[in-house]
Amino acid sequence: MKIPDMNQLFYLIMIVTLLPNSLACAMPQVSLDQEESPNIVVFLADDLGWKDVGWHGSEIPTPNLDRLASAGAQLDYFYVQPVCSPTRAAFMTGRYPIRHGLQVGVIRPWAQHGLPLEEQTLAQGLKDAGYATAIVGKWHLGHFRKEYLPTRRGFDHQYGHYNGAIDYFEHTRDGGFDWHRDDQVCRDQGYSTHLLADEAIRIVQQYAGKKPIFLYVPFNAVHSPHQVPKKYLEGFGHLKGDRRSYAGMLTAMDESIGRIIEAIDAAGERSDTLFFFSSDNGGPAPGKVTSNGTLRASKGTVYEGGVRVPALMAWEGKIPAGSIVKEPMHIVDLYPTLLGVAQAKVDQNLPIDGINMWDAVAKGEAMPEREILINAAPKSGALRLGDWKLVVHEGKSGAIGEANEEQEGEERTLRGIELFDLATDPNEKSNVAAAHPQRVQTLYERWTKYRAEAVEPKGEAKPQGFVVPEIWGQ
Repeated sequence: MKIPDMNQLFYLIMIVTLLPNSLACAMPQVSLDQEESPNIVVFLADDLGWKDVGWHGSEIPTPNLDRLASAGAQLDYFYVQPVCSPTRAAFMTGRYPIRHGLQVGVIRPWAQHGLPLEEQTLAQGLKDAGYATAIVGKWHLGHFRKEYLPTRRGFDHQYGHYNGAIDYFEHTRDGGFDWHRDDQVCRDQGYSTHLLADEAIRIVQQYAGKKPIFLYVPFNAVHSPHQVPKKYLEGFGHLKGDRRSYAGMLTAMDESIGRIIEAIDAAGERSDTLFFFSSDNGGPAPGKVTSNGTLRASKGTVYEGGVRVPALMAWEGKIPAGSIVKEPMHIVDLYPTLLGVAQAKVDQNLPIDGINMWDAVAKGEAMPEREILINAAPKSGALRLGDWKLVVHEGKSGAIGEANEEQEGEERTLRGIELFDLATDPNEKSNVAAAHPQRVQTLYERWTKYRAEAVEPKGEAKPQGFVVPEIWGQ
């Protein structure tokens, strides 16, 4: 063995002495208060208008949501899909609905399809990371076979309904019963918003302090039918028709959210809980039922009133209280963000579209500029890149032409392309496509790339002679 000289010994001693510090610099550091994964509570409203929350100046009080917004960050440019099922699919997978064939319409009660089984859900990832997982509310991602039900898609617990637009008191859709616990028929009686709060509180009490909880509460409120116990109409006599019922429904939902938060506080889990809230799409019938403020159009469209929704994220001590995040975000971003916060290790079978938005929310950092696909249906859709938003409505020939609107009630028939600069025109009043042909071409090429990647839409007509089952999903 060759004996090293004194210089070599000196350098060996220095390397051994400094190696631990060098490794410490190289390895990612996890602060002590992040060693345990937080509870994750997601509230999703159904058909809530942009302006129908207190922090946007609503005439309908939402005190519990306002307190939660004040305790964390308002996400000012948060995008979802134009209607229910696509938004839920994007949230569950971190992938745009074009990947699932769910980019057009919703999953109807009679549908023989659902969220494809090869998709890895957020619930599966969190369950594998040691979370107790529960969905309390509306599923709307397929129930035609048992494999598509929530307890087969990563949820330990399920409570609520599979379809949209159920009766709030009778728990039926088109005459078929639709209320379930752990994917078995459940005959609990009461107003659905209240029942969902009761069950969510039970889940909190069962697991608080024992293991982290992923509690997903997709309310059917404030979707039609507009039904609410009469006591919630008090104080809204100045409102008329469905707007008054809607106000009562929103009040009941806000109250229920407050009760769930109180249960978390009572369990001493507030500082260990991340909250998220948004709507699944913009408000329908604005001016009659909902209010989207000055945003253009409504649910079912790719304009801001259809896809930009009130949203917040709060986590005591981790997200600055009272902050407002202006970075454009999409609901697909929640998948990597929440898995990251939970320190979950998930080997993805399929590429995700979302990016982790945690540093933008918690630290105010800018997100990398990327396109946000709002939708890519066969002949329509929209895409945002930076402050620019392209809206596509193509004719039968598929050619790009001048935009031509024909208003027919709430339905719009459009031809061609529109371009909006959201920095100066957030309400999409001025189509500036003619002034920016190169930008239009660039965005259109990006949009058509997504369209080319899209799975064929799975929407289907109601089968002739279809008979509503006594119990949905059984």
